[in-house]
Amino acid sequence: MAAPALDGSGGPHVYVEDLDLLRLDPDDRHHLERALRLRAGDPLTAGDGAGRWRACRFGPYLEAEGEVCEVPPPRHEVSVAFSLLKGGRPELVVQKLTELGVDRIVPLLADRSVVRWDAAKQAANHERFRRVAREAGMQSRRAHLPEVEPVTAAAHVAARTGAVLAHSGGRPLATDDHVLLVGPEGGWSPEEVAGRDLVDLGPTVLRAETAAIAAATLLTALRDGRVAPTH
Repeated sequence: MAAPALDGSGGPHVYVEDLDLLRLDPDDRHHLERALRLRAGDPLTAGDGAGRWRACRFGPYLEAEGEVCEVPPPRHEVSVAFSLLKGGRPELVVQKLTELGVDRIVPLLADRSVVRWDAAKQAANHERFRRVAREAGMQSRRAHLPEVEPVTAAAHVAARTGAVLAHSGGRPLATDDHVLLVGPEGGWSPEEVAGRDLVDLGPTVLRAETAAIAAATLLTALRDGRVAPTH
């Protein structure tokens, strides 16, 4: 019997540390039993978050069905960096960037960022963002989980190879733009945009979280060949 694709046809998707041992995290088991109401014998898929996965059957222990499958990584990594936001909006951004297929997610500290966390809060939020990405990866059946970085200064991310800043009046996105930075709601400072490669996400003024999600949609679509750049 052919293994199911990671499209939901094989049941829910979970992450485990070892695809031979197939030990479920207690919180994941609770979600499968209580929220999704899985019963013994129901199908699901388990992955390691690094591209490997296998079909299973649910029960007191996960039972493997068939061989381990491997999904190759995308042809190049796509990163979206977004400035810190108030309230629960950063979690929304991390969730949607994960669902859209972004490979690296970077919370930014920009010159005009209103939200500024101390070291303890940065560490706590970093761990929370990683949990959000993991949950979103299971929901969207991602074989490769994104890397969620700690809060990083915008200038450091802007210096990375292939980095561009979202800014009104910039050029259109291109296939070799691999790292896209979205500024705070107050915009980039003149010092941050000076000498940088700027790209325009559209004719309207976007909220910061909308801009990050739009950036992820465009970058992954260009990378995966779902749209072609115009010339």
